[in-house]
Amino acid sequence: MTWATDIMPERNKKVACRVLALVAVIALALPAGAERVKDIVDIQGIRSNPLWGYGLVVGLEGTGDNSPSSRRALTNILHRMGMTMEIADINSKNIASVLVTADLPPFGRKGGEIDVTVSAIGDATSLRGGMLLLTPLVGADGEVYAVAQGAISLGGGFSATGKSASVQKNHSTVGRIPAGATIEREEVATFLENGFLAMQLRNGDFSTAQTIAQAINGLYPESALAVDSGSIRVAVPADLSRAQLPGFIDSIGGIQVKVDFPAVVIINERTGTIVVGENVGISTVAISHGNLSIVTQEKESVSQPEPFSNTGTTEKTNRTEISAVEEKGTMFVVPRKVSVQELAQALNAMGLTPGDMIAIFEALRQAGALQAQLKIM
Repeated sequence: MTWATDIMPERNKKVACRVLALVAVIALALPAGAERVKDIVDIQGIRSNPLWGYGLVVGLEGTGDNSPSSRRALTNILHRMGMTMEIADINSKNIASVLVTADLPPFGRKGGEIDVTVSAIGDATSLRGGMLLLTPLVGADGEVYAVAQGAISLGGGFSATGKSASVQKNHSTVGRIPAGATIEREEVATFLENGFLAMQLRNGDFSTAQTIAQAINGLYPESALAVDSGSIRVAVPADLSRAQLPGFIDSIGGIQVKVDFPAVVIINERTGTIVVGENVGISTVAISHGNLSIVTQEKESVSQPEPFSNTGTTEKTNRTEISAVEEKGTMFVVPRKVSVQELAQALNAMGLTPGDMIAIFEALRQAGALQAQLKIM
């Protein structure tokens, strides 16, 4: 086998070796468990805008609402087409009033297409097979930014009803129209203000913010500043042209940094879910957990007189039996933990159920042995 470097000129070999060495140094310098900046921050000003509108769905197979609002909407549409018709002339459950919602992307251009969601607002039982008529979609300022129309897809949802039974799969009164709206008005995001970019951390942390600022300054010296735990301010180089701005943002977003997570334990008592953060630790503590069960039983018995007795009578009596059962509890000594894996191994070794773990975490917090914040949902 012949390597590519064997047929390279000597100068090219040296350049290739330097490049490979540089790549190796960069790979070794990357922190373990690093995340890209673009995955943990948002750039202020780059966001979508919600749109909505009232629409009418037609073509349903008797699963519409036949409400006065739906019939009035259909009447108005027919009037605009030159047809004279009164509300009383329409009596059909093949139409349904809906709300149409969509998100206008931050850089959506006129003529672009976006997905829309269609939701029934009346007593329609299903939108399956329906067609949304032309619906203007407005923003918070009341201006029309897109128009929607098209066939509704329920994604496998359906419902069927008989006289004495019904069956339903998924949600049949909410559907989507992929690329169902056309952008008619642009709302281009403004993210550059006085030569600065504002980056917002999705999970605020002073250490992570400072790490990001230092990493950016390593690539563009004295350009980034951690304003607080949730934002970093980045100065765009003065000699950078507008055409070079996307490349500048991409280079910043590709930087990998070590994310510092707070020590937190999240408990959802309704579902028995426990989430333990990476930095959670427990001070040296002894744990014993056992259950005490008290069982009460009511039993009926019959009291009979002595044989051949002329004075006694047979009577029914009630008897209560109470017993207490306490499970054996074993004392476990849990040393201070430095990793989630060791903490999980220590708790699993005790054979605990999710309910038991929740009780233990709450007790550890009360004892001051849980070196983390406990959040109960």
